[in-house]
Amino acid sequence: MQFEIKQKDALSKARAGKMTTAHGVIETPIFMPVGTIGTVKGVHQKELTDEVNPDIILGNTYHLYLRPGTEILEKAGGLHKFMNWDRPLLTDSGGYQVYSLSANRKIKEEGVKFKSHIDGSTHFFSPEFSMDIQRSIGADIFMAFDECTPYPCDYHYAKRSMHMTHRWLDRCITHNAKTPTKYGFDQAFFPIVQGSTYKDLREQSAEYIANSGAVGNAIGGLSVGEPAPEMYEMTDIVCSILPEDKPRYLMGVGTPINILENIALGVDMFDCVMPTRNARNGMLFTAHGTINIKNKKWEADFSPIDDMNITWVDTYYSKAYVRHLFTVNEMLGKQIATIHNLGFYLWLTREARKHIIAGDFRVWKDKMVKQMDKRL
Repeated sequence: MQFEIKQKDALSKARAGKMTTAHGVIETPIFMPVGTIGTVKGVHQKELTDEVNPDIILGNTYHLYLRPGTEILEKAGGLHKFMNWDRPLLTDSGGYQVYSLSANRKIKEEGVKFKSHIDGSTHFFSPEFSMDIQRSIGADIFMAFDECTPYPCDYHYAKRSMHMTHRWLDRCITHNAKTPTKYGFDQAFFPIVQGSTYKDLREQSAEYIANSGAVGNAIGGLSVGEPAPEMYEMTDIVCSILPEDKPRYLMGVGTPINILENIALGVDMFDCVMPTRNARNGMLFTAHGTINIKNKKWEADFSPIDDMNITWVDTYYSKAYVRHLFTVNEMLGKQIATIHNLGFYLWLTREARKHIIAGDFRVWKDKMVKQMDKRL
């Protein structure tokens, strides 16, 4: 994988870059739709490529390991071929999902024992096994196995967890050096900064990750319930330490406002289930604020979903019609909302890139944050 910075913003730390992978070019800043189990929920691949048009999407190691399993993925030739996706893919390591299973898992130095959310069966993820699964999935970018701490988190627990994450990283690196790729192309490995919301821990972790020499780096353990100002403070600290000439990926973030503020702090890559999950619950994101399409106020509003004309659904369907689909629990309503929200997130990061290149990102960002911080 190669990364180059095309332009920096004069009034913030935002930058426009270009990543080149085996399956295509990724222009940053970029939002990556979450395709947890080999699909971006509710959207088939043709709609993704034709309408949402992401440079890269995500797959989830934990879920793909459970279903369909690595044997099927290897027989298919990897996730790209299994889901008929010819653009870049990124996989997380399963660490966050194990974190979310707090009632059904036990963390030790060797790894994590957990129970499947599907059938209660017991499984064990070590750093090495997580790497093996991600080799079988075959994503262009794959992540180190880490522990994502909760918020709030006791300082001493956060410190122990951070050091264990660093030891797990060393094991991942050692194991990767001994295991070749499976499908004829290189996979880029990203380690993950942890440390909860403690400045000194974030500094230590960022230094450790920076010294690992990886081609890109990630920031984990944020957007887990902490106030936004704390998220921004931690991101700012970490980005000031991580190498400037390598991409920075802020995992699991976030709202449109979160994304713009973190772009201004030097982050290049984002992912979040928010646009798809909220879409299925009737919340639409727009440049003018958020819409709860199920509200009665839209019952006779025949204007387009969004006047930005981001995807074809924005002018093809009215607010009244989409509200009607939600009212009668018609699946099409959720599909329309999902395409719109994903399209908006991709539009937002691409507009950010345009304004970084044009030299007026900070002014545009401040205006957009005010506009989007409204309930319509």
